[in-house]
Amino acid sequence: MRRKRGGALAAIAMAGVLALAGCGASDDGGDSGGASGELKIGLAYDIGGRGDQSFNDSAARGLDKAKDEFSIEATELEASQGETDAQKEDRLRQLAEGGYNPIIAVGFAYAGPLGKVATDFPEVKFAIVDDFTPGTDDGPNIANLTFAEEQGSFLVGVAAALKSKTDSVGFVGGVNTPLIQKFEAGYTAGVKAVTPDATVQVKYLTQPPDYSGFNDPAKGETAANGMLDADADVIYAAAGGSGSGVFRAAKEKGAMGIGVDSDQYNLPSLNDVKDVIITSMVKSVDLAVYDFIKSVDGDSFKAGNTVYDLSDGGVQYATSGGKIEDIKPQLEEYKQKIISGEIEVPSTT
Repeated sequence: MRRKRGGALAAIAMAGVLALAGCGASDDGGDSGGASGELKIGLAYDIGGRGDQSFNDSAARGLDKAKDEFSIEATELEASQGETDAQKEDRLRQLAEGGYNPIIAVGFAYAGPLGKVATDFPEVKFAIVDDFTPGTDDGPNIANLTFAEEQGSFLVGVAAALKSKTDSVGFVGGVNTPLIQKFEAGYTAGVKAVTPDATVQVKYLTQPPDYSGFNDPAKGETAANGMLDADADVIYAAAGGSGSGVFRAAKEKGAMGIGVDSDQYNLPSLNDVKDVIITSMVKSVDLAVYDFIKSVDGDSFKAGNTVYDLSDGGVQYATSGGKIEDIKPQLEEYKQKIISGEIEVPSTT
């Protein structure tokens, strides 16, 4: 039996969300969608939501692709700055109580809350992007969608080292968590593979439980300026929406930037700084989200952890803008060595 929590207040909150989203959801209480038989998908974004120019936008592209191919009704909700785990849990619970199935949580911060809600709604299929925590979010109705971020980060580290003229490069992480440390570890390994004596400057914008570092361009710009003043000429921004500040600083000082999650060179919202973005470490959250929705639609849902890596295009480097065409042969050589196992990329710092 479903455990109800939040009572009338939760119901009112969900009704308001649905009205704002314009979803036209039915109130049939079913577990698999509205009267038409379409999937009712609930998607809960991390901080920044759709429009963050990075991680969340990639998830949104996966949902949009699924909308084009399947019969889908969707509601998209978004985390707010400084919210608690209880608020994340309520967001997921509201979706489940509203008849949404499947439900997708975008970001590791949902791990604990999702595990609790999934236990109370065993008939609902859940997915969480970027986390697999045994004992927390590894239930029989949970698909864990994770990535070998260190592999893609290694390749953009190689690009940074090959493009740098000062042998000093930077890494700006949004929040100092084990996940973002994977980006740092891979990036540093890639830089050092090319230039063992290179300097890699590292700065994290915030420490848990403060996750605002993923959506604070001003902090990103300040961190980047400090690195640029210390001779860095290429900076990798693994910081979500804060990356725009890193790119702004790079443009002002004639340096280069590396994007993350999405191919940030092609994002309209970054047109004014795109000329400094030489590549991006693309993490195909869109592919993972689409694959998950397709599996539910086709009755082939599989619980447990799925890792997307270089071998299946789950992570890759972007070539938009043509700024790394001259070094692409070297990048491809390193890529194949990683895929074959000749190079084992570290995932911890």
